[in-house]
Amino acid sequence: MEWEERLAELESRLTERIDELARQLAAISERPDTTGTGGPTGTSPDATRGGGGRDRAGHRPDQDFWALEGLKSQLADLGADDGGILFTGTVRLPTHERYDWQYGLLTATVLDEVDWTEAAESFAALGHPVRMRLLREILGGRRTVTELTELDGLGTTGQAYHHLRQLAAAGWLHSPTRGRYEVPPGRVVPLLVVLAAARP
Repeated sequence: MEWEERLAELESRLTERIDELARQLAAISERPDTTGTGGPTGTSPDATRGGGGRDRAGHRPDQDFWALEGLKSQLADLGADDGGILFTGTVRLPTHERYDWQYGLLTATVLDEVDWTEAAESFAALGHPVRMRLLREILGGRRTVTELTELDGLGTTGQAYHHLRQLAAAGWLHSPTRGRYEVPPGRVVPLLVVLAAARP
């Protein structure tokens, strides 16, 4: 009985933390957009690595840096001589859920104002193959603990819960109802960006 009380307490603390993260993401999304996109969407990462192929919009990604040019233009308008970063995406998951997301920061903000040590927990949560598989399965539509623990290679139910808790504590998952997990909407595109950035 004691472990159930402890689990309920942990779930309550996680819910509070997730609610705070949701408030922070909402505040960020309400900020005026100062990054710009500069052009049409549709360039696939594989197309930009390849060479002569055209993306769905008919652009040659190896020669047409529309997002970069749009960012440079916005930064010039801001007088941001040190530059900035932008990540963005429009995603439709296998579950047919759609997410459109964009975020940008000035270089000075990233280097001087962001506490890099705070990112360690978030990155650490992604640093295990089982957790990465859980995230992939959840984005693919397996959302309940029952569905997830039926998968081969995830270990025991207790181990699966451990990994789910680690991901939730770092903000990569939330549990809208007991026994069900989702990647928060504000984390879907960032997760895919981090994954794409980690490719060799």
